[in-house]
Amino acid sequence: MGILLLNAFGMAMPDAGYINPRAYGGGRPIDDALWAVNFVLFEGKMRGLFSLLFGASMALVVDGARANGEEGASVHYRRMFWLLLFGLAHHILIWANDILFHYAVIGAVAYLFLRLSNQVLRRWAVGLLVASIALHFLMAAGMHATVAQGTAPAATTAQRQAAEQVLRSSEGPGTPGIADHLKTYRSNYRTIVKERSDDVRSEIVFFLVFLGPETLGLMILGILLLRNGFLTGKWPDDRLRPVARWGYLLGIPPSIALAVWQWSLDFSALPVFTSFIAWAEPFRYAIILAHAAFAVLVFRRFAGTALAARIAAVGRAAFTNYLGTSLLMTTLFYGYGLGLYGHVGRAEVYLFIFGVWILMLLWSKPWLDRFRYGPLEWLWRSLARGSLQPMRRAAA
Repeated sequence: MGILLLNAFGMAMPDAGYINPRAYGGGRPIDDALWAVNFVLFEGKMRGLFSLLFGASMALVVDGARANGEEGASVHYRRMFWLLLFGLAHHILIWANDILFHYAVIGAVAYLFLRLSNQVLRRWAVGLLVASIALHFLMAAGMHATVAQGTAPAATTAQRQAAEQVLRSSEGPGTPGIADHLKTYRSNYRTIVKERSDDVRSEIVFFLVFLGPETLGLMILGILLLRNGFLTGKWPDDRLRPVARWGYLLGIPPSIALAVWQWSLDFSALPVFTSFIAWAEPFRYAIILAHAAFAVLVFRRFAGTALAARIAAVGRAAFTNYLGTSLLMTTLFYGYGLGLYGHVGRAEVYLFIFGVWILMLLWSKPWLDRFRYGPLEWLWRSLARGSLQPMRRAAA
């Protein structure tokens, strides 16, 4: 559910508006305030939580396969193969910002870490996340240095051109890609599919290079948090509360400061873009851990309630909900559907988010009361196992 708080903006408006509220879909105080809330609490954090849970679920599936006398590697890599194909189809046929292909590739690598000790896993997780921070800081610092050189009075023609290129790529107001996105995604299905097909290689490489170390580090951390009982509810409240408290204390105040800084600069393109790709990253990891601890505490507190049961069902059908949401939202916004792309402001997008949340809560539990898996979970499992899996629950 949480990932829709971010993805919805990538479906409703040009990518520049996802990053910068002045680039598209904003301008009103309510739009800026909602952007700030997303930036501080959700941007990158929902993807991070998904990475943690992906790593943990991968370990559970492999352990379950081995317990049933199956070869864990075979089960895992068949799952990743089909996930990769689902992701490729999702990217080309439904939505360009697919993450499933990326998770399939990184998940194939993450399997190699399953036999390592917790101590070694911890070192790898920390090392990869630090490497990700360093990579993105170097990229951002290089962008600022290029612009500083290119805008200096003594700048050469080459330096000025390099600075202009950096600013064009910073997804700010007036970015040429905005008009291109509006034209493409307000057009017909064939045109949109061709655009996504042409971009698929560059998108895949970008995700692997730009997000690969972070995703792998968080998947490994998810394996570790499963093993030590953090994600399974074995940690007592007095151990989880400090994780949530310190994670929020270390992550939220500097994230707020970054949001205020960007706002004070009237969302100038380069500071917003480099905050998005780099400056917020260390604080994001603290908030991801805090969110994870808080979620365990909340579900423990409200376990057994009707709402908790419905939210849990949404999670159990996460694959179906993720792809179903993409199909629904792109049909609402793209030209081959209702054609709302670029016509809905940032604040109004939340109405669609809440509506989709309600649909998820309404359908997931009744379905799973009758069936073992969500529809696409069943399909994925059947393809990976090479045979149709039991679907209906046994009659009580």
